[in-house]
Amino acid sequence: MSAPPPEPVFEEVWQGQLFALTVHLNESGYFSWSDWAKKFGTSLNKHGVDRALNGGEDYFTVWLDALEEFLIEINMTGRKDLVLIKEAWKTAYLTTPHGAPISLK
Repeated sequence: MSAPPPEPVFEEVWQGQLFALTVHLNESGYFSWSDWAKKFGTSLNKHGVDRALNGGEDYFTVWLDALEEFLIEINMTGRKDLVLIKEAWKTAYLTTPHGAPISLK
């Protein structure tokens, strides 16, 4: 009898993508992992996370905030651009029929 498949590492696909993007940016030399850890710690403190995180949505929402702030600091994007892209995605998912792939136009 074969072993059951392993449990997923991430609860949602976007969490894995966010993690992979952060690792890619680090490996591409945009920032050091120690600088990333400091930024992430600052984000955790900013959000007042004073409980154990299970690696779920709460953890990755803080991770996303930290990465966005880091990308602004290193001039890879601007706050206005982030707002625009978030609004574009929101419009896309609200206007896409259920079950259809979501894409930006």
